[in-house]
Amino acid sequence: MRSNRSVPPCPVIPVLRYPDPGVAAAWLEAAFGFTVRLRIANHRIQMYASQGCFTIGEGDIAPNASALVQVRIENAWEHCEHARTAGAKILTEPQDFPYGERQYSAQDFFGHQWNFTETIADIEPESWGGTSVNL
Repeated sequence: MRSNRSVPPCPVIPVLRYPDPGVAAAWLEAAFGFTVRLRIANHRIQMYASQGCFTIGEGDIAPNASALVQVRIENAWEHCEHARTAGAKILTEPQDFPYGERQYSAQDFFGHQWNFTETIADIEPESWGGTSVNL
């Protein structure tokens, strides 16, 4: 893949729409710890979520529950409390899963759903019912 400083360096780049991308970027930085990568006026803002990328686009399209964005983090309990304090609606509290992840879900101020996942163990997929394919 060729490099282009005008495009995030991630192979998959979700685009989330908010009425005011500048307000959204500030809120997402404060609540979830994301960082701005590039601003294009105030109608499009590229952001980093750890090593992942996403873009905020201007639009009044209401989010729905058919999609969520998952982000890997280091400490689910700490991250969840910080997000709650910053105004995120916590949908599910952090909990441990048999596949080696601790996860919680939150909703941002506009209604987009986010799932945050912390790896707590390296678990063989077959041990919990998964099937390894091309690992």
